[in-house]
Amino acid sequence: MPLKISTLIALGALVLLAGCSGGNWGWYVIDPTTPKGLSNVRFLLNGFGNTILLSVIAAVLSMVIGLLVALPGMSANRWLRLPSRIYIEFIRAIPLLPMLFWVFYGLPVVLKSMGFQVTIDAFWGAIITLAISDSAFTAEIYRSGIQSIAKGQTEAAKTIGLNYRQTMRYVILPQAIRRILPPLANQFIYIVKVSAFASVIGMQELTRRANELVVTEYRPLEIYTLLILEYLVLVLAISFFVRWLERRMGADESR
Repeated sequence: MPLKISTLIALGALVLLAGCSGGNWGWYVIDPTTPKGLSNVRFLLNGFGNTILLSVIAAVLSMVIGLLVALPGMSANRWLRLPSRIYIEFIRAIPLLPMLFWVFYGLPVVLKSMGFQVTIDAFWGAIITLAISDSAFTAEIYRSGIQSIAKGQTEAAKTIGLNYRQTMRYVILPQAIRRILPPLANQFIYIVKVSAFASVIGMQELTRRANELVVTEYRPLEIYTLLILEYLVLVLAISFFVRWLERRMGADESR
């Protein structure tokens, strides 16, 4: 019986840990059988909640923004298509880290010059940045998924009296969502991984916790190895959930 990818990944992680068993390693810093190691592990795991919450909120917002950008981009009116295309090309060209610094440090200054006293904390600064950055890619995923639906579906909807909004809601989008679910899942995994950038503006997520522990324990390899395993567990859990969701939606469609 062929091995599943998840099994191969788990075996790879075991080989990695086995290779780390020798040499001048200091695994005592994350040994849960000792009071100090247990305290350090708990400190690291406390970042899980913020990483998951940040990723989920940013992903939901990017899906909403991406849909709002994608729909005008498919209009027959060029004046509706143009802003959508400019937004996508502009946002895709900006690296994530400079955008994060600009939103966190620059946006409050710009708003203040316009008469708005707004303070953006690290949590919402990271969410705004991730949502905007990812929305450009999500918009392209929506566009490809919607355009993959046969035009006959739209024409059939018109013949039964559905307007544009009803056609998109009841006919096109339900079919397109099933097709774009895998790339959307990849984008969510991407958000989970790049959420580590939020550590540079002080957000207490997984990477920030690991960085702080490295400063106090001075054992970067051991602590970052545990950090890799934390992200691995998180990404595998998301992959399993998406596959279950795909099977469930496929089963519903076949009924």
